[in-house]
Amino acid sequence: MGILEVKDVNKRFGGLKALSEVNLSVRENSVHAIIGPNGAGKSTLLNCLVGKLIPDTGSVLFDGQSVLGRKPFEINQMGISRVFQTPEIFGDLTVMENMMIPLFARRDGSFRLHAIRSVRAERALVERAEQMLTDVKMIDKRSMHAASMSRGDKRRLEMAMCLVQEPRLLLLDEPTAGMARADTNNTIDLLKEIKESRNITMAIIEHDMHVVFSLADRITVLAQGTPLVEDTPANIKGHPKVREAYLGEHA
Repeated sequence: MGILEVKDVNKRFGGLKALSEVNLSVRENSVHAIIGPNGAGKSTLLNCLVGKLIPDTGSVLFDGQSVLGRKPFEINQMGISRVFQTPEIFGDLTVMENMMIPLFARRDGSFRLHAIRSVRAERALVERAEQMLTDVKMIDKRSMHAASMSRGDKRRLEMAMCLVQEPRLLLLDEPTAGMARADTNNTIDLLKEIKESRNITMAIIEHDMHVVFSLADRITVLAQGTPLVEDTPANIKGHPKVREAYLGEHA
């Protein structure tokens, strides 16, 4: 049994069947990629994994507990963090101030800016944020305003903000979207380092097959809301169902 279990999930939007009988098992301490053509249901599935959407039928369990209908702070408390397609950071704050947000956030996700900027007494939290910035090689940018950074560095900061919460599961929604190849490769290297150094499971939705095959231990392929195949990267390459879904080729 995986740390994340999706069982018989179905989801409709009016007459559109977005997900159909989806079953998925993500093994602990693995990187599991979810791929598929546009409209395959990847984003809908991800929103079900974080409780944002409730399936019409089926269940989503994290470490044996349902995530369905839970508020974002409850999802975080369970040990799940999410990286969005567009980096969710505050451009008018410095890198360090952004890092303090998840450490000072209230249960509803709000925070007091003056508290973040007056953290000298909270030395333990400051040191925790500084160590995380060191780990992701951003400590030298701690005083920069986030808006002035490249997309790759903004993504790196967002990951650091997630990791400082010490999640057990990190969900990544196209983490390299819109990046130049150099930033993409840096992000791949960062995720590899995270995988090797931390007791963390990752589930990734990604279109870039270079990213997928560089990181994933297992891959699930979706097409029209239905899982086609789940296997190792080596077996996914050249799989007839995958060729048909992506290229329209019939075996």
